Amino acid sequence: MLRVFISSVQKEFSNERKALVKYIREDALLRRFFDPFIFEELPAISLSAPEAYLAEAAQSEIYLGIFGREYGYEDAEGVSPTEREFDKATEQGNHRIVFVKRCSERNPKEAQFIKRVEQQLVRKGFNDFEELRTSVYSSLIRFLEDNEYLRFLPWDASLHRTATLDDIDREKVKSFVALAKEKRGFPLDYSDDNLLKILVHLDLATAEGRLTNAALLLFANNPQHFFLTTEVKCVVFPTTVKTKPLLSYQTFRGGIFELVDEAVGFVMQHIDAAVSVHDKAAVDVEYEIPIKAVREVIVNAIVHCRNESNASVEVMLFKDRLEVWNPGTLPQGLTLDSLKGVHNSIPANPIIALPAYLAGYIERLGTGTTDVVDTCVAAGLPAPEYKQEQNHFISIIWRKRTNANGPQSDPQYLIDNKDIDNTDSQSGPQSGPHEKLAQRYRGLLETIVAKPTISKEELAAQFKISLTTLKRDLRCLRQSYEITWIGWTQNGHWEVKELNKKK
Repeated sequence: MLRVFISSVQKEFSNERKALVKYIREDALLRRFFDPFIFEELPAISLSAPEAYLAEAAQSEIYLGIFGREYGYEDAEGVSPTEREFDKATEQGNHRIVFVKRCSERNPKEAQFIKRVEQQLVRKGFNDFEELRTSVYSSLIRFLEDNEYLRFLPWDASLHRTATLDDIDREKVKSFVALAKEKRGFPLDYSDDNLLKILVHLDLATAEGRLTNAALLLFANNPQHFFLTTEVKCVVFPTTVKTKPLLSYQTFRGGIFELVDEAVGFVMQHIDAAVSVHDKAAVDVEYEIPIKAVREVIVNAIVHCRNESNASVEVMLFKDRLEVWNPGTLPQGLTLDSLKGVHNSIPANPIIALPAYLAGYIERLGTGTTDVVDTCVAAGLPAPEYKQEQNHFISIIWRKRTNANGPQSDPQYLIDNKDIDNTDSQSGPQSGPHEKLAQRYRGLLETIVAKPTISKEELAAQFKISLTTLKRDLRCLRQSYEITWIGWTQNGHWEVKELNKKK
């Protein structure tokens, strides 16, 4: 095992030190090679504290320095333990990696120490623990590769053999920088001359311009040119099982942020919503599944997908639920039960996770699954479920309220072609949810006939449905009634042809 000596002012970085040790010990790859050390864990020994610090620094293969605002305790010669440890690691010829927290003010001696360190090696800056952790991960993986402990890097950190900076879409990077500045205070400005610097800062490229797989999936002109299966398949099924005919099917391609936005938009277009108009200006839309929950499960699936797999992320909307499948398994240290509460974040693709965090697609890591549960329960929906089936992780959000026997039919949401028309030639519409839907269709038809100039927006607001649901209702009207065509004409009014009720 390779000893990693974590050096910093203990009081200033108390939480970061403990969290970093925990992360290294729980990561499936890092824990195979690295044994992190912080002085807080050292048992009582006969050596003085300064002697113990230096002994551990000398014996560790890797010195990991975290520098910030404070210089720390000074000995009789006015030198802090952190600086002593750095000098000892330098003297021993140990591998040194240094991370400096961005601060508006800094102790003058700390600033002088950092300046001296910068003259000897390249250091990385960070704003918070998420950035620190990602940079530490990348640096430790690079150490393993350079020293041939690893011959293959994790997928997102691996360098692509043929890609160059010409394959990067500069507009995507520019948009990302603007968003990251707004969301997280990203420190770098975009310019074409600054492109490589930005990618290096995000651990997406080497100083020589070699690109990682993560860089291509995030910002390439055509990511699927490099990784064919990194697409998202979205489908709407008419029932509660996978069956044809499909109500809608689309495959989305592009970078990670595009995939998330397209997949979320697909789901929101195919679920029901109540629309209310206030003063002919303000419009409120309440979706049957909160968009926050939909977005979270899709973001998690795409960002944490095992992209080295030949499978793709699948977003499947059934009559009673939304299922999101992504290739991969839970990281070591996480269980299905642990997802129900706040848990440690162990991203499958930590290099990809950082830009997603900086752009605001991921909030504080480790709370996403609980946020989905809380959001759905607050909306009156059953608690979501998480499953692991073979090599796929599955998130399930129920569309309907439940009783003791599980999800129940809610007429508001039964909008697919097969289940709308429950009539027969003898008895007409049956009682229950289908009759309620039939009443809504009759109401829509009667309103259109009585007031042919009513707009689509006004009609949807009157019946408290979305425009997407109105479109589906009109399609169902054509099935329930002998109507060859119903629609809005260029003359500004509705037209209905062959208005005769079925027997």
